[in-house]
Amino acid sequence: MPLLSDAHLNKNVFDTDVEQVPIRQGYGEGLLLAGKRDARVVALCADLTGSTKTDLFAKEFPNRFVEMGIAEQSMASVASGMAAMGKIPFLASYAMFSPGRNWEQIRTTVCYNNVNVKIAGAHAGVSVGPDGGTHQAIEDIALMRAIPRMTVLVPCDSNEARKATLAAASHVGPVYIRLAREKTPVITTEDTPFEIGKAQLFFEPKKGVKKTVGIIASGSLMHHALVAAKDLEEEKIGVSVLNLATVKPLDEEGVLDFVKKHDVIVTVEEHQIAGGVGSAIAEFLSEKYPMPVHRIGVKDQFGQSGTPEELIAHYGMDIEGMKETIRQIKKEQTKNKKR
Repeated sequence: MPLLSDAHLNKNVFDTDVEQVPIRQGYGEGLLLAGKRDARVVALCADLTGSTKTDLFAKEFPNRFVEMGIAEQSMASVASGMAAMGKIPFLASYAMFSPGRNWEQIRTTVCYNNVNVKIAGAHAGVSVGPDGGTHQAIEDIALMRAIPRMTVLVPCDSNEARKATLAAASHVGPVYIRLAREKTPVITTEDTPFEIGKAQLFFEPKKGVKKTVGIIASGSLMHHALVAAKDLEEEKIGVSVLNLATVKPLDEEGVLDFVKKHDVIVTVEEHQIAGGVGSAIAEFLSEKYPMPVHRIGVKDQFGQSGTPEELIAHYGMDIEGMKETIRQIKKEQTKNKKR
């Protein structure tokens, strides 16, 4: 089976009617569970309680929830103070505003002081759709990766988001959790392992198809990557898929083991190719194991208005875009071998 059994993935992941749930729903459910398990967990939101699914926590624990209003900078500073007093604050807003607007407060009051604050950035990527370029955070991974002491998590579905949120609550130190707005296919299950700092193999080509391309994907585009890999298998192009749910700290051992089994690596992310997952992989491999890395993502452009599907396709991040990129890589490899 191309889907790996030890990953305990959803057996219906390739079905046309596969269940779809917003990734941010998993954050809300995870936050609620974390609150039930630990009374130190508190939540803050910037006038987007329903959109970020923080409402689940707020209804259950009204005395441990603070509605900050449209004040993301103050929210980060208040959360820092709460953490200094022993609480475990989770703050949530659209990623464009947190960490987009309050980056300096996150850097200085949270990370510089190394306090135990968790930041949830919802509605990340161009799939926010009609909200347009001003609300489409496609630089947030870069912003968070650059800050010392920050852990960066990019879950691929609602189940993984729930597990990531619970793991963040147990982890001591600043954590950023990136969340998409739209419903996405449920890829993982309750039994799929999750650990901060560990990448996980999700797909391999069937026996007889040589592994040529390794896709390293994060977040909302994971399902596209899996479908592209499965489709290309029928064209005798062997593609494996690695889920990189933790962008920082990078699972160097896991990534290195994965890339050594392939001729070329393709990174996939709903983010600028500069500073995100592709940059993290390219930086690491340039020092440890130089090899070709092709980055699929937004290429030095702003987002724009449109439906989520139109925008994902426009920036070459849909299934057909991924397949065409890999086909071109394969053609180039064949051409180079003949020289």
